[in-house]
Amino acid sequence: RLEPKRIRSSSAKGEETSKMGVCVLLAAVLTAVSTGFAPAQSGLTASTRLAATIERPAPTEPAEEYAPTVGEHAPLTKNNRGETWLPQMVRPRRNRKSPGMRAMVRETSLSAANLLQPLFIHDVDDVVAIGSMPGQSRHSLPSMVEEVRKGLAAGVRSFVLFPKVEDDLKSNYGEEAYNPEGLVPRAVALIKEECPDAVVVTDIALDPYSDQGHDGVVIDGKIVNDLTIEQLCKQAVSHARAGADVVAPSDMMDGRIGAIRMALDAEGFTDVSIIAYSAKYASAFYGPFRDALDSHPGFGDKKTYQQDPANSREAILEATLDASEGADMLMVKPGMPYLDIIKGIRDAVDIPIAAYHVSGEYAMLKAAAQNGWIDEKAVVLETLLCFRRAGADVILTYYATTAAEWLKEQDV
Repeated sequence: RLEPKRIRSSSAKGEETSKMGVCVLLAAVLTAVSTGFAPAQSGLTASTRLAATIERPAPTEPAEEYAPTVGEHAPLTKNNRGETWLPQMVRPRRNRKSPGMRAMVRETSLSAANLLQPLFIHDVDDVVAIGSMPGQSRHSLPSMVEEVRKGLAAGVRSFVLFPKVEDDLKSNYGEEAYNPEGLVPRAVALIKEECPDAVVVTDIALDPYSDQGHDGVVIDGKIVNDLTIEQLCKQAVSHARAGADVVAPSDMMDGRIGAIRMALDAEGFTDVSIIAYSAKYASAFYGPFRDALDSHPGFGDKKTYQQDPANSREAILEATLDASEGADMLMVKPGMPYLDIIKGIRDAVDIPIAAYHVSGEYAMLKAAAQNGWIDEKAVVLETLLCFRRAGADVILTYYATTAAEWLKEQDV
């Protein structure tokens, strides 16, 4: 059977004709190129020979060199001596032109008197290095005294004690915290006897003494506020009786500053100062410190009493409350990541501000220095100066004695 012929539409015929025309035109161009319009070179494809026939623009003349002092809108001109001159009257660099000028207008200064040296202590005869804090150790009491003497010689006047307590002395209520024969009262008394000019600060919190690893008493899985404050008042009075010049509550319980102030005053210790950890954040920068004291939380975290790192207004609230309750100084912890908090509290209150350059910050600088990535001395002194610029009057730093020695070298 013969199949019926298919009838093509006029549009289909037109499209086919158009395609054939393009093919014919392209073939003609290639033929022309190969026979006359381009050099006959063996090995060249038709497309390459076609490209060779394209006319390229002639090279342009090089632009005349730009002269910033010439023309209607020139940014610079010439002075009376024919020198290039920018007509700007205010030039801040004039106050930076020499060491003498820079010193004369320096807004912020750093001295050994601004530094507070932490000392880790334990009730054994050995000095034990802290692996996560290179250069720091848990000191025996005789070694602690030598560290105080070394700091005083460098110009550091203030020292804060952090105890590593034996596990068999720990309990939920932290009774060892106010044992008059405990490690901290004995350490305070020894420093005041051997180095009477030293300012001795003690940490007021239950976590070194807690078998739960928390800063307060735990009942039904909750860190209870008021019962914890009762224990803290006992601890503060115990340290004051031993001779502490300053107590520093770091627990972050509500209302503890007023209660401790009343407890101290009632026992006749009106001259014992309080440094309140007013803005202590639930930070990830505390790990090496907890290694040093073996005080990691036994369960959960500390977010129900330490502040949320996302909050700043809350820090102002805490600071103003502590100031109203009788704190003599307010602490911000950590330090470098919270310079804005230091500045905010500085603007809100008139009493002195302390910044805690914490263990994680210290460990990072040490690691970078040991790898040769930073100039340790320059970076540390700049870091401490930044705390001062933000508004800190006192800086608690593990670099205190070393930094004081570096500052002495600068003064020579």
